[in-house]
Amino acid sequence: MLLHLPNSIRYLLPLLICLLIFSNVSAQNARYTISGYIRDARSGEELIGATVVVKELPALGASTNAYGFFSLSIPAGNYTIIAQYIGYVPSSKTILLKQNTKLDFIITAQENQLQTVEISSRRQNENVVKTQMGVESLDMREVNTIPVLMGERDVIKTMQLIPGIKSAGEGNSGFYVRGGSADQNLILLDEAPVYNASHLLGFFSVFNSDAIKNVTIYKGGMPSEYGGRLSSVLDIKMNDGNNQNFAVSGGIGLISSRLNIEGPIVKDKGSFTISARRSYADIFLKLSSDSSVRDSRLFFYDINAKANYKINENNRVYLSGYFGKDVLGFKDLFGFDWGNSTGTMRWNHLFSEKLFSNTSLIFSNYNYNIDINAGIADFNIISRIQDWNFKQDFEYYPGARSTFKFGLNAIHHQIVPGAISAGEASGINSRELPNRYSLENALYASHDYKINEKFNLTYGLRLSGFSVLGPGDFYTNNAAGDPVDTTNFTSGEFVKTYINPEPRLAISYILSDQHSVKAAYGRNAQYLHLLSNSTAGSPTDLWLPSGPFVKPGLADQVSVGYFRNFKENTYEFSTEVYYKKMQNQLDYRNGAQLEFNDNVESELLIGAGRAYGVEFFLKKKYGKFNGWVGYTLSRSERQFEFINNGNYYPAKQDRTHDLSLVGIYNLNEKWTFSSTFIYNTGNAITFPSGKYRINGRVENLYTERNGYRMPPYHRLDIGATWNRKKTDKFESSWSFSIYNLYARENAYIIQFEPSETDPNRTEAIQIALFKMVPSFSYNFKFK
Repeated sequence: MLLHLPNSIRYLLPLLICLLIFSNVSAQNARYTISGYIRDARSGEELIGATVVVKELPALGASTNAYGFFSLSIPAGNYTIIAQYIGYVPSSKTILLKQNTKLDFIITAQENQLQTVEISSRRQNENVVKTQMGVESLDMREVNTIPVLMGERDVIKTMQLIPGIKSAGEGNSGFYVRGGSADQNLILLDEAPVYNASHLLGFFSVFNSDAIKNVTIYKGGMPSEYGGRLSSVLDIKMNDGNNQNFAVSGGIGLISSRLNIEGPIVKDKGSFTISARRSYADIFLKLSSDSSVRDSRLFFYDINAKANYKINENNRVYLSGYFGKDVLGFKDLFGFDWGNSTGTMRWNHLFSEKLFSNTSLIFSNYNYNIDINAGIADFNIISRIQDWNFKQDFEYYPGARSTFKFGLNAIHHQIVPGAISAGEASGINSRELPNRYSLENALYASHDYKINEKFNLTYGLRLSGFSVLGPGDFYTNNAAGDPVDTTNFTSGEFVKTYINPEPRLAISYILSDQHSVKAAYGRNAQYLHLLSNSTAGSPTDLWLPSGPFVKPGLADQVSVGYFRNFKENTYEFSTEVYYKKMQNQLDYRNGAQLEFNDNVESELLIGAGRAYGVEFFLKKKYGKFNGWVGYTLSRSERQFEFINNGNYYPAKQDRTHDLSLVGIYNLNEKWTFSSTFIYNTGNAITFPSGKYRINGRVENLYTERNGYRMPPYHRLDIGATWNRKKTDKFESSWSFSIYNLYARENAYIIQFEPSETDPNRTEAIQIALFKMVPSFSYNFKFK
């Protein structure tokens, strides 16, 4: 249900009035509507972000939405309509437009797609003319070429090479966007939130690239349909499957193998795809002569599945799911597993040529389970966060210059903070923390409007609400964190409700076809918070909903940018400057106890944050050699009353310099070479400033929070792909890579311990995870 709608709808009224005014203006100019889908000729997949242009009206055009649908209204007349997409041969149709017309396009992929010069995704100068800034899309062909650890193709690791996006550290799939923390990123897989996106404690992400169709990340100024996080949205769409032919593909690597099966349910009407991946470190453990090692477990698996069916020209249904788990165990003494499961049911409906609807019912679950069975220590620990999510989205195309989006979203959160089941002889009491329930709801509306040939405007409003629900005891704490009062709420009773309007605005001014300037503003609210006292993150980290003490996080971000293309759009250059102000940020009291604390709010401090910086991006898109250079100069700071005397101090993700170089060279049809180089300032960290002796024991003295730096991080990776065989029915390739080519020992942990030769001296001991790591994989596809 939508909370306090009658009292809150006033926030939407000014926006709705503007929408109606613009709608009337646009409708007067519109004559007839051309609408349809753009699909891949070989697989039948709808193409996201493909462009439809009118040859006789070059200033007008449309892009396909997340389901490959477009709608374009223009005056009656004779026209040539052209559909195009990166790496595909354009398709054109000549029509006499005198009524609303359904027009689908089937376009064919070019060979040697990375060397394509003539064709661009959307328009060749799309980065210049589009209104949105702070948004990047990943080309899956580049993802599959760029060298990564153990040869595991990884969209998150590739995304971290983009300016403004920083890795949370080596061996960690978390990431920071424009100074925000790792939990301030909303990660969506077919609309379902993914709360822990890592395998093997962060060395790999849960996203199998074989199952992925499209990846888009919003670094700021995100559209109104997105909400719930302060820093970014990572929107990942799964493949729909081939509705023309059956195909089997896969690969065998050093750490894991994968298999993908796809094909038609009914040709041209429905398809399915199933992708599976499993690591096999546990198989090599079986070769050990040590029975303890031989009986241990260490592996992960994930399964992606999706099916869709076109009921008729106006209705299509989708069903998709993800299931993944990590398993870590030592004999029968210790077991630890964690994993995600998601499910999405969607219904696409066309009310008319101008009104598109998507209705979704979404399930998401993340849980972990720990089993200890070592002598008298016999107990089990579980925790879970589970969502049921309903979304209704509409897209309305009144004219060639306007697109409206509006809808609603309602999420029911259930958080199981933790439960311990202990054996009678374990010496540990069984304990269960009370579950936390909440409702997160939103209404949104936005308008993308082309004012004239120079000005483009996108504005919108998201009205979000969050209610904490009973049952449970809720504490009132004093400034020192001590509870002074307790209130009990019954099941379903409203404990606390927050309402936040979140305005969004983006504007662009096109100086010419080759360069433009843009500006954006956005406010975001976040109602769920991740509690972790680990710098690298852990599967056992706790999600905490906002409540009477922990208020929703708020972030206001302003950004401006300059965008420039060179040499017939072969080169793209952009620079963006941003400033982000954050409210209600969380940090921890010294010695905070987060695990199994039914009053964990008492361990928290509430403060503010700010982040600012400038990003530079230069990309060569076409030719035998392509790639990009990204550089970010930035700061990220926090301020809490009881930390560092109330002064701003660097957040742990604060890195002054961040540089990435990516190069891809297509030598010929057989060989492709690639390389990446990364350099960044070390994370801010709290090191001991001195030491003291108490009761004969030496203790470290900590003063300034995050007053020191880890050493700078840098690394060079290289890779090569050999396309061994390609026919109409079969293709195969080998991929080779070397991670950390010059064996740099980048610091993972620095520990301070007494010197073995002189106990009065303290030594800093650096631990590195990886030196040089070579890898290879074999990839195949039967068509």
